[in-house]
Amino acid sequence: MDATDIAHLARPHGLPFRIAKIGHIALHVADVTRSARFYTEVLGFQVSDAYGDNMIPGGAAFLRCNTDHHGIALFRADESPGAGLHHVAFEVGTLGEVLRARDHLRARHVPISFEGRRRAGCQIAVEFRDPDGHWLEIYWNIDQVGSDGRVRPPEEWKGVAGIEAAIADPVRGQDTSLPG
Repeated sequence: MDATDIAHLARPHGLPFRIAKIGHIALHVADVTRSARFYTEVLGFQVSDAYGDNMIPGGAAFLRCNTDHHGIALFRADESPGAGLHHVAFEVGTLGEVLRARDHLRARHVPISFEGRRRAGCQIAVEFRDPDGHWLEIYWNIDQVGSDGRVRPPEEWKGVAGIEAAIADPVRGQDTSLPG
């Protein structure tokens, strides 16, 4: 590796979207309950939602440290890959940027593993892998949790494959209208 070559890398001019922040990190953990206790009792996170075994094998927990629905998501590790990274998500500022990111990825022949709206958090996203196989997500409009701590109930999640399907059937309070 030549550090000088890397130091000169820059964002390309005209990129059709801008990552606003690292939105959340999802981890594979050996024991979801044990890890949720650590993140809540030791680090002060709050639980936004949890999936039981009926929703995903081994369950999952979604924890927040601010108003974003989740900053850490915990999924039970299976035998492979074991404890470690599940995925990293990057937030963009508009729905149009998610669409442009998807088109940008397609134009560069990056295989897309999912696009649409997952369940808890209700963000609209495109998911893909980096060259080393890390699962990445670019998303817009994750649910926000107010000072009352109330989250969107599961019956309002509307998980759907396909960004166009998510746009056509938004969740309550999600404005999926695109500018002219």
